Amino acid sequence: MKRRERYIISGLVMFLCMGTIYSWGVFQTPLRQTLETLYGEKISPTLISMPYTTFLFCYAFSMPVAGLFIKKINPKILAIAGSLLISLAWILAGYATSIEFIILTYGILGGIGVGIVYGIPMAIVSEWFPDKKGFAIGLTLLGFGLSPFVTAPLAGELIIKFGVFSTFKILGVAFGIILTLLSLTLRFPNKNETIITETRSEEFSLDIAPKEMIKTTKFYALWICYAIGAFSGLLAIGVASSYAQQVIGISPLKAAFFTSFFAIFNGAGRPLFGAITDKLGSKKAILISYSSIIFAAGLSLISKDSLVAFIIAFSILWLNLGGWLSIAPASTANIFGKPHYTANYGILFTAYGVGALSQGFIGGYFKETFGSYIYIFYPVIAACILGIFICLIFLRKKSVKD
Repeated sequence: MKRRERYIISGLVMFLCMGTIYSWGVFQTPLRQTLETLYGEKISPTLISMPYTTFLFCYAFSMPVAGLFIKKINPKILAIAGSLLISLAWILAGYATSIEFIILTYGILGGIGVGIVYGIPMAIVSEWFPDKKGFAIGLTLLGFGLSPFVTAPLAGELIIKFGVFSTFKILGVAFGIILTLLSLTLRFPNKNETIITETRSEEFSLDIAPKEMIKTTKFYALWICYAIGAFSGLLAIGVASSYAQQVIGISPLKAAFFTSFFAIFNGAGRPLFGAITDKLGSKKAILISYSSIIFAAGLSLISKDSLVAFIIAFSILWLNLGGWLSIAPASTANIFGKPHYTANYGILFTAYGVGALSQGFIGGYFKETFGSYIYIFYPVIAACILGIFICLIFLRKKSVKD
């Protein structure tokens, strides 16, 4: 294996550990039942989703801060610090006596830890693969998307055997060891290492610094598009298990199976849309994503009780969440250039946090107000239609400063 491919493997495994957030649905019910049984705490559907929502929000907003230091601090040291914080968050969550403590530990500390680590493998892979950055980043992020395929059944078995709080502790120790060891393998290419590239020469002429980027219309257009993509995908992931049980009427065991199954599409969406962005450009990749999300949401509304429609629709929705986690970083480099890519994408990534925060409240609100998760697809369709107009109007191929 060539040296540079090793960084994709290391990053993929790190994201496999960090992507356990997408297995939150497996923890939700046993955690609520355990807290209610042991401490008499009544937890609403919105509140039980808050650790998931808080985690996503905190990791999105800590990533731009960490991005400012990736090139200034040895990436190994920064990655180890974040890895230890992730481990600590999971272990502390194992001692919780309330949902608020889970939000503080798993949600806030864990989210910040992932925010610190998240951008490091991506930045390193983008440096080693300037010729195929979208595809290479997508392959690295494959681990984040595929994580529930591995961690959901693993967590489920551990919860059955040891209980939900012991599972937090076990996974915390395991993640601390794995992430710390893999962090030691990370480094940027040095000046003496020449990377053969077929990258278009005009891409190297772009050099938009963060302060300049946030003054452009294209930044805000891409930010809104990213927030809409994250909102749609994270909402589907957050309610998939509950939706399957309450709308389709399948058992919790089958619902857990589908959580793992959909993870394949979440993972596949990253290299797929990374390659689409490399080949067709950001605008077409965004339009393809929104169109397929609208199709999936419409299919769910038309065939409310159909298991087949559920499988097709949620596969597409999970595919697109993975897709946006490749479209956005590749588009950041395409539109604003490579020199400030890490800091620029860190700022853009706050859109993911807003999408995460909004899906938590909207998903819970629509369930509590209308009594069914089926109604979540109306705001998803509306948001994607808005995204299409923004993309067509503001992401046309003009100067980045237009």
